[in-house]
Amino acid sequence: MKYYIVIPAHNEEAFLQFTLDSLAAQTVLPAKAVIVNDHSTDKTAEIVLAFAEKHSWISLVNTTSDAIHLPGSKVIQAFQKGLETLDDDYDILVKADADLIFPPHYFETIIQHFQSDAQIGMVGGFAYIEKNGDWILENLTDKDHIRGAFKAYRKATFQQIGGLKPAMGWDTVDELLCQFYNWKVVTDESLKVKHLKPTGASYNKTARYKQGEAFYTLGYGFFITSVASLKLAMRKGKPLLFLDYIKGFWKAKSANKPLLVTDEQAKFIRNYRWKKMKEKLF
Repeated sequence: MKYYIVIPAHNEEAFLQFTLDSLAAQTVLPAKAVIVNDHSTDKTAEIVLAFAEKHSWISLVNTTSDAIHLPGSKVIQAFQKGLETLDDDYDILVKADADLIFPPHYFETIIQHFQSDAQIGMVGGFAYIEKNGDWILENLTDKDHIRGAFKAYRKATFQQIGGLKPAMGWDTVDELLCQFYNWKVVTDESLKVKHLKPTGASYNKTARYKQGEAFYTLGYGFFITSVASLKLAMRKGKPLLFLDYIKGFWKAKSANKPLLVTDEQAKFIRNYRWKKMKEKLF
């Protein structure tokens, strides 16, 4: 199976070299890798161009998205710019970050998963961060969720879910829509990806209410949002974030923000979340 990979990058000169080295070391190379330089002021573009001279499957796209670093919208705007430069001749589409080190067999294993079952729509590994000299699991999500840092989609799945939403919550709604359309989401604990820059390290204060807004736009409703907000705040070790998330939810509701999903999909999502909660409680 042939895979294309799109990597948005903003001022990633400290990490991008490692990411590209790990791609070049894959046992199955990407057919195409597009690095989207999103208004970087460092040497991000130069690093990509140097790699492109040695590897014909690497290309550079320059773009400028919203200057404010809000999680979700900026990165998916850049991803879309890279996607627009690609043809349709692929089996698997990958969205990845520019601060990762993939193990050499990562994409070979991803392909094997897709080949094993035609109903598998998404596959991914797990993110590990360095702490006191050790690489430990970046435990911000459930183990059945694929991190937004590295998402691999079957082409038919990506097309059916309508691509990626340029908003915070895109990396949750994609999986929920997979479930809605009866695709399987597979996570592989043997695939350990080194995440060089911990999640949220560059988010500014404007982003603090965005998580609650994301829960609203996913159609969660208040009770499910409350549970999800408390769980995420505790996982981050910052219980007071719960209040920011709830405030973000009510601000979005008061403004009547449009949902990222249809009413039918929102109903499915609430029922699905209830089911998952009950499974964990009982």
